Amino acid sequence: MIDQFERLPGIGPRTAQRLALHLLRQPEEQIHSFANALLAARSQVGQCQTCFHLSAEPICEICRNPERSNGLLCVVADSRDLLALERTREYAGYYHVLGGLISPMDGIGPEMLQVSSLVKRVASAEIKEVILALTPSVEGDTTSLYLARLLKPFTDVSRIAYGLPVGSELEYADDVTLSRALEGRRAVE
Repeated sequence: MIDQFERLPGIGPRTAQRLALHLLRQPEEQIHSFANALLAARSQVGQCQTCFHLSAEPICEICRNPERSNGLLCVVADSRDLLALERTREYAGYYHVLGGLISPMDGIGPEMLQVSSLVKRVASAEIKEVILALTPSVEGDTTSLYLARLLKPFTDVSRIAYGLPVGSELEYADDVTLSRALEGRRAVE
């Protein structure tokens, strides 16, 4: 059990040991509930057909929300980044989850990401601005520049401000930093 926990991102040997020991002290019915929740999530959760965020429905709750701003589309690398931005309660538009970042060193090209669906979505909708909320890294910069070139013929393209340290991940940033990064976004040139 400890080995299985260590396979999870961000879980080291000591934390894995603590989690395993904690679970062993729980009543059997609670363990069954936990295991059933894991199995149900794995079988029921897929991707939203519109934005590619994780969802148990064909269209996620965010995409179904009519109170969101139709003119704004925020592009993120994965669902963790979307959830981090949602925690700020500062952004009221829609999202598009790429499923990663362009990384030639790792063999990840634009064709392996949700880039073509993004371009189709922006070209066919009345989106006034696309906000690129990608990690400030070599891969994030590469992806941002690539997307900006593709999307500029259709709409304004901006990037969140660099209130985030270079090389950091959006999911670990605090709410205030993320809020300020969204507020301080600027056009991609």
